Amino acid sequence: MNSRVAGGTLAAGWSAVAALVLLLTGWAPTAVAQQQTKSDGLAVVELRPNFFLIGGAGGNILVQIGPAGVVVVDSGSTEAAERVVAEIRRLTPLPIRYLINTGMDADHVGGNEILAKAGMTILAGALAAGSGLGDSLITNGGAASVLAHENVLTRMSAPTGETAPFPAALWPTKTFHYRQYSMYLNGEGIQVIHMPNAHTDGDVAVFFRRGDIIATGDLIDTRRFPVIDVARGGSVQGELDALNRLMDLTVYNLPLQWESDRTLLVPGHGHVYDKLDLLEYRDAITIVRDRVQALLDEGKTLEQVKAANPTLGYRSQYGAESGPWTTDMFVEVIYRELAAKKGGTR
Repeated sequence: MNSRVAGGTLAAGWSAVAALVLLLTGWAPTAVAQQQTKSDGLAVVELRPNFFLIGGAGGNILVQIGPAGVVVVDSGSTEAAERVVAEIRRLTPLPIRYLINTGMDADHVGGNEILAKAGMTILAGALAAGSGLGDSLITNGGAASVLAHENVLTRMSAPTGETAPFPAALWPTKTFHYRQYSMYLNGEGIQVIHMPNAHTDGDVAVFFRRGDIIATGDLIDTRRFPVIDVARGGSVQGELDALNRLMDLTVYNLPLQWESDRTLLVPGHGHVYDKLDLLEYRDAITIVRDRVQALLDEGKTLEQVKAANPTLGYRSQYGAESGPWTTDMFVEVIYRELAAKKGGTR
């Protein structure tokens, strides 16, 4: 037998099996994202028609393209911003119209200035007539609008006379302070939903309703336990509330499990989730919280709680022994929050 023919037949057979597996698990080849790793260190993944994930620029960036232009969720780091703009221009010649920040971390807002200036306002000039506002304020000086929750602007800026933690060029140009901000662009109903006191007090999830994709920002970090930034208004309970809200918004591919349709969640860092992934992540955090609560009720000190290893079973997947956010730091935040509710810290 000709070895080349045999090898080709075997390879074809394995390809058929692989295609069948993908189909049965709901990830048919037409629904699988096509990934291209670029020489500039960024990776572009097509999640769905006109939806792209850009990785490697700090926090994950979601790009939606349509007739009105480009909507970008998060801008990555300042260092990667020019490369991000170049990647977007490879995808489309249309201008960036809106930039939405899911939070206030530097790896999500660092490219705000460069991406906004690379874009173009979606609002025509002279809209400020009679409003008492300057046209430049309404249109961001001709650049793309940068939208975020009001708390993001508050945390990134500072009172007059004090030094702000971020330069003014990175600040949002449009904010909202209520439960959510909604708009309609590119045939998409877009809901920017405030998730209070979760990772911080300014987190939002961005829900593209027709595309059925949600950008979660750092409400989800698939590489580790969620970072609870207490100094900037974060809390464990707020994080769980946010994850439960996301559970309500997501839909799995039932009853036709062989179909690829489902809600996709783009986390602040890591790989794309669906509802089952989110369920496991939410449950892991809930179980660790409940274990800490049980140990606290037994009168255990913080050190005793850490020694009891309440993250058992999840530490290998989400834990970290070093770096800016460790497993011990996560347990400590849970313990102190629960102890404070009980009437004091130990």
